[in-house]
Amino acid sequence: MDLARNKQNISHAVMSQRAEARDSLDNFPTPPWATRALLEHVIERGGYASHLTCLEPACGAGHMSKVLKEYFKDVRSADAFDYGYGHVEDFLSVKYSKGSWDWVITNPPFRLAEDFILEALPVARRGVAMLVRTVFIESVGRYERIFSQIPPTSVAQFVERVPMVKGRLDSKASTATGYAWIVWDKNYESSFTQMKWIPPCRKRLEKDGDYHEPLSSSYETSLDEETPTKADLLL
Repeated sequence: MDLARNKQNISHAVMSQRAEARDSLDNFPTPPWATRALLEHVIERGGYASHLTCLEPACGAGHMSKVLKEYFKDVRSADAFDYGYGHVEDFLSVKYSKGSWDWVITNPPFRLAEDFILEALPVARRGVAMLVRTVFIESVGRYERIFSQIPPTSVAQFVERVPMVKGRLDSKASTATGYAWIVWDKNYESSFTQMKWIPPCRKRLEKDGDYHEPLSSSYETSLDEETPTKADLLL
């Protein structure tokens, strides 16, 4: 048993040391059930999104966008790199009109998440939801630059792990990384952030065919999981 524990600790330590290159596309597709969890447990519950619009500005191969289309009236998908799905445009360079979309929802590149949040807030009429590693809510820098100035209305933490692997979906993947949805809902004005927990829901929200998808990129197919680097944690 001690040997098994040691192997597990070594495995987690190795994973925590994996680093993405600064010019990496940071392409870690979101399992479809994790997007459904946002709509089922956090925002616009009860089908209220069916008359709303949504912008997904880091769509990759469309794994999140396809799920958003199950809930929203209209979804615009875009990414800075051409993955063969949606429009090719850099969200941080292309300026959308203020209030041009009801919701902006995405899994942003970790190193650009702050920029995505600040860019998305004026674009969204109703709200912004970003899927991030739980460690994103840490750091003095992010507190001073974002959370103390524009506090989210809620942080919805997954109690289950949300496995993400580089360049593709994998139903059998595992992870040591926690994830949460950070939400700014403009219908609720408050200076306090509500902490929520997304209950176990993967089994209920997964659908047949969710993982029968093409690779997001022909050259990013590593089985590496997404883990924060030391530099990420200090930002």
